[in-house]
Amino acid sequence: MPIKEGAVTSRLRRRIGCVPRQPIDLLRRRLLLAMPLAFAAGPLAAMAQRTAPRRQRGATRIDVRSTGARGDGMNDDTAAFQRAIDSLPEDGGTVAVPAGSYVIDPTRRVVLRSRMHLDLAPDARLLAKPNAAERAYVLEGARVSDVEISGGRIQGDRDGHLGDSGEWGHGIALYGARRVTVRDIHVSGCWGDGIAIGGKRAKKTDKVPEPSEDIVLVNVVSTGNRRQALTIGHSRGVRVYDCQFSDTAGTMPQCGIDLEADPPWNVERAHIENCRIHGNHGSGIQIYHRVRGVTIRGCTIEDNRGYGVLAIEAADGTIEDNEIRDNGYTGVLLRTRTRDFRVSGNRFRGNSLRRRGDAKRAKLPVGAHIRQAEDTSGITLAGNQFLDDADR
Repeated sequence: MPIKEGAVTSRLRRRIGCVPRQPIDLLRRRLLLAMPLAFAAGPLAAMAQRTAPRRQRGATRIDVRSTGARGDGMNDDTAAFQRAIDSLPEDGGTVAVPAGSYVIDPTRRVVLRSRMHLDLAPDARLLAKPNAAERAYVLEGARVSDVEISGGRIQGDRDGHLGDSGEWGHGIALYGARRVTVRDIHVSGCWGDGIAIGGKRAKKTDKVPEPSEDIVLVNVVSTGNRRQALTIGHSRGVRVYDCQFSDTAGTMPQCGIDLEADPPWNVERAHIENCRIHGNHGSGIQIYHRVRGVTIRGCTIEDNRGYGVLAIEAADGTIEDNEIRDNGYTGVLLRTRTRDFRVSGNRFRGNSLRRRGDAKRAKLPVGAHIRQAEDTSGITLAGNQFLDDADR
């Protein structure tokens, strides 16, 4: 059904201040997702725990306490973490982080190296030290390979941030990285993104940045961040399984997942499966310019203030077997020269809530759930179900 209004982009990009919902406790999230949902046959009815790929590294193991980390929630442990990482031999190894609260200065950041595993105990927390920087990261992996990050929590500084500008205060930043696994970790309250993936120039004089490749996220929760729960920028082959991205609010785009590379670079072959994307102030998933080969499968995308899925000038995508419900605007909106997308086997209910205001839910037209602009092409719609109250 063609789009009739032409102001979607300006409306989407409008800056709206708000207070995010309180993030749900990680254990409670896992218990909720393990329970049967109202649509028992749909995604996340029984969350499958996928085995994350193990990356190559040596057998050396270093405890951050041995290099001076205190984990008392007061001492700055940034240097101690870096000493532990830099102490690994050439073939790499594991840096172990036992239970405790470790203050990390994002303006100095913990710089990861190749062939390493940052292994956080379940009760280990990395606390971002409040700062005024526009750009700062708790963990940074730039042009590294064969890295694993697992366990524990990262808590950003958005509630205590000392400045009011910038949007690049990230929990985990992976730029020009290859063969990286992030698993079983909770990231929240970051000034920018919970997790950001993108490209990196080998040298400042290089014209073309190296994309991140073979990045895998499994069983990650990213919630209550200011700009995005997850940004997928210049990259190839990012895979995201069994994760939750929620309650993003503060500065645009405010999405659960934003697939968007800086121009003129692109995103290729991203795969998002069996995830829950909910409660974000923008769209659940935004596919924005120069994105090719994205697959969104078996996800629950609900209660986002914007669109469920918004695709703008994207190509060769698949949106299938998802639950897409109770989003503020259209469930799936395809616009601005988006082409060769297949939208099939999805279950839609209660979308376009903001367009309808407080009106009583009734049988909604298909356009409340799926819409495409006249300048899109090669769009296939098949086997979708529309399950509003009047249909049940």
